[in-house]
Amino acid sequence: MIEHELTVSNRLGLHARATAKLVQTLSGYRSSATLTAKGREVNAKSIMGVMLLAAGQGTQVRLRVEGDDEEHAAQAVVSLFERRFDEDS
Repeated sequence: MIEHELTVSNRLGLHARATAKLVQTLSGYRSSATLTAKGREVNAKSIMGVMLLAAGQGTQVRLRVEGDDEEHAAQAVVSLFERRFDEDS
């Protein structure tokens, strides 16, 4: 199991487009993934689940990934957060 503390840094937070990008990124991996924020834990591969976090800019989230390809899956998500969901271009 791999865990990362991440900060939502894109201007609009985990809105529909960013959430869809996150779920699409994780869909290519077999590992299970959860996001925890504001006392709520959700399946990071579920658009509705991630949207329920209502994670705006500056929100701290904990990513937990577990499975055969956990290292690659976790790195893909960390990279997505670091790139601010590619919304700055």
